[in-house]
Amino acid sequence: MHNITVIGTGYVGLVSGTCFAEMGNRIICCDVNKDKIAMLQNGEIPIYEPGLKELVAKNVAENRLFFTSEIGEAIEDSDIIYIAVGTPMAENGEADMRYVKEVAKTIGKHLNTYKIIVNKSTVPVGTGELVRTIVANNRVNERIHFDVVSNPEFLREGSAIADCMNMDRAVIGATSDKAAKVIAKLHEPLQTKIFITDLQSAEMIKYAANAFLATKISFINAIANLCERVGADVTQVSEGMGMDSRIGGKFLQAGIGYGGSCFPKDTFALAHMADQAGYDFTLLKSVIATNEAQPYVMLKKLQDLFGDYAGRRIAVLGLAFKPNTDDMRCAPSLVIIDELVKKGAVVQAYDPIAIPNARALLPAEVTYYDSVEAAVTDCDVCLILTEWDEIAGMDLASVRKLLKYPFLIDGRNCFSLQEMYEHGFVYHSVGRPAVLTARSESHPVNY
Repeated sequence: MHNITVIGTGYVGLVSGTCFAEMGNRIICCDVNKDKIAMLQNGEIPIYEPGLKELVAKNVAENRLFFTSEIGEAIEDSDIIYIAVGTPMAENGEADMRYVKEVAKTIGKHLNTYKIIVNKSTVPVGTGELVRTIVANNRVNERIHFDVVSNPEFLREGSAIADCMNMDRAVIGATSDKAAKVIAKLHEPLQTKIFITDLQSAEMIKYAANAFLATKISFINAIANLCERVGADVTQVSEGMGMDSRIGGKFLQAGIGYGGSCFPKDTFALAHMADQAGYDFTLLKSVIATNEAQPYVMLKKLQDLFGDYAGRRIAVLGLAFKPNTDDMRCAPSLVIIDELVKKGAVVQAYDPIAIPNARALLPAEVTYYDSVEAAVTDCDVCLILTEWDEIAGMDLASVRKLLKYPFLIDGRNCFSLQEMYEHGFVYHSVGRPAVLTARSESHPVNY
């Protein structure tokens, strides 16, 4: 058993700390936000992540998981310190390191025994050395030694617990063999692959992995846009591509672009890192540009359907950037709905989880509903932006009756072309032929 302090109680810190507790360790999760700590101490979870509330409650009850805002005391009481604070994107695209630096200073001031300091946050190459320097410069007793490790996370929101407890690999970059072995042993209960390397390579692995996955998404979206122009079906194309063992089928689902807290931030940070190093990473910049343009594909389909959609009543189903999370960061819905409102459309929105977060980010003119049926009632057209089960499994016959016109634009390819044909929809998706079975002279559409 290890005594571990996790600094930062966001997605990464709270999920990682809880999973480490589930593995039998004593974990102190701490945060400067006293309100968040008070919530956690009362059994309230500040983020939405399936299964997390139950796992936190279990480990708190079994005296393995604790929450505090007394960060200095937590550091002194532990032998391993995980840094899991945010590294948000600055205006120039680079990662904002202020929180990591502040934590490193605090660790230095409370370094009372040998400790292993682990960067779990996504940080630029060189951060391990930066943390080492800051801690060394702030420690009271220079005879107390420490090591720094990079142990990047690869969690996906919505399946973070499963990703942590069944991780593909644990990447460990360390300043000493001793520290590397300790962190490797910490991961032994997971029976995962352990990859030990140097600090800089471990830091780069995280960015390179995310950038590559973002590249797959932008590539298939570009292929989808081409498929529409030449009459191919991107779902068939991606399936055929994915059968190649050199490519694989993951992250080849065409849609309206990636969002969330990782891919947008990490691709920009890596591009900035490349610029700073004197390398023009044109491939990655094209990935970013393709993703930024993809939400406008939905707006173009809507414009092609109606021409001027000012005054049109539009149902938007799904607001979060992906299912099973309430995260609105860089969600395509932000771009799309903002444009709809600017052009004079009336937006009726539904999301099973993300509406509280969406209210703070979307225009005040948006009206929110607590069901698919309520959101689509009397609308001219329905847009699908997030493939929640409640949306992908909605009663199409009922939705068709509730809509003013049977028009559906699907940004996540939730339905087969055949079923939309059978239900009589005018159906536009991403990278597939349009279904125009509901064409009628009375429908105000442009074919």
